[in-house]
Amino acid sequence: MDPRTKLRLLPWSSPEGKPCFLATAGEGGYLSRLADETEDLQLADGLDVLVAARKVLDDPLSPNVEVRYTAIRLSECLADALRVAESRGRRLPATDDAGTEETRGPR
Repeated sequence: MDPRTKLRLLPWSSPEGKPCFLATAGEGGYLSRLADETEDLQLADGLDVLVAARKVLDDPLSPNVEVRYTAIRLSECLADALRVAESRGRRLPATDDAGTEETRGPR
């Protein structure tokens, strides 16, 4: 593999539930743009779910099934947000103790 090639963690999993990666030498390819759009949608969905969850959780009379569904959706959105954070963190340039940037390889 070319040393300039980086592995990007994609915001979706394989049918077997394993992480998917994209080998890129730069930004702007079709799959990179699709991944960016998917990450944006996942984060927006997470915000919508959070707003709805606050309403359910603020009501002490919310039925158990509604609270359980809310918890399931929140956990799905949290998993998506953590994957986005990991993917974006991997693409940040690494810095050494002196504060200079280093090239970071895949984890």
